[in-house]
Amino acid sequence: MYHLKISDHIILLLGVFVMMAPVVVAFFTSTHDAAEIHRQGLTLTWGNHFAETYNNVLHREGGFTGQVTGTRMLMNSLILGIGFAIGKIILSMLAAYAIVYFRFRLATVFFWMIFTTLLLPLEVRILPSYEVMHQLHLINTYTGLIVPLLASATGTFYFRQFFKSIPDELLEAARIDGAGPIKFFFDVIVPLSKTMVAAIFIIMFVYGWNQYLWPMLMTNDESFYTLVRGIKQILLVWVGAQIPDYNEAFAIAILAMLPPVIIVVVFQRWFIKGLTESDK
Repeated sequence: MYHLKISDHIILLLGVFVMMAPVVVAFFTSTHDAAEIHRQGLTLTWGNHFAETYNNVLHREGGFTGQVTGTRMLMNSLILGIGFAIGKIILSMLAAYAIVYFRFRLATVFFWMIFTTLLLPLEVRILPSYEVMHQLHLINTYTGLIVPLLASATGTFYFRQFFKSIPDELLEAARIDGAGPIKFFFDVIVPLSKTMVAAIFIIMFVYGWNQYLWPMLMTNDESFYTLVRGIKQILLVWVGAQIPDYNEAFAIAILAMLPPVIIVVVFQRWFIKGLTESDK
């Protein structure tokens, strides 16, 4: 048994090494200047440009207009990730609540109609979605960035399965106490759903944070660029003999990893609990 535990830890440590090695290499490489990276490639040694690189990335105004900063792109990514996650949770909880607790005809049919939208990811409906946003004059707006991403069944499916695991006795007790649908939702369902909300928030935040294609289509104003798009913009400056700012690209990549990692670390217990527990 002792040897099995040692082998399990060795396997886990190897997994951590495989996952973390590219991040560590990117971080050390970001501390060198662009010319040195261009000559030597990736490195595992500490450079002398750490403070300068990260200060430039966060505070130096750049881009085609010379006005966008890394801090601004970081805020845009946070708004997109948090707005998408919160909007998704609200819509998913309301839809799942209606399907599970309102005994209307064709409830199951409507659920499966919602569930089939998983077969239509954003990439499939991107042109009609863009046309709708254009007609509504929502290009270069946070509303245009967030709202079209909310239409999918992932959260609804998880919350439906979670609500079906809640004992019916709670609903009967709430009715006896005179609680209506709204009071039952906010006083009983929402408190019981905290772990599931945390799990869905992590999944949706990471998904929204990593969006590239949709923000690229919806924004031609640099003040709405996200960090994920900012990395690509830096690598597009290779004109003539000009060397791309590899160090800044790696620095932005590191900064782009931090918020999702922090969210997962902070909510990891709720995340695991929300996805595994079913008995209430």
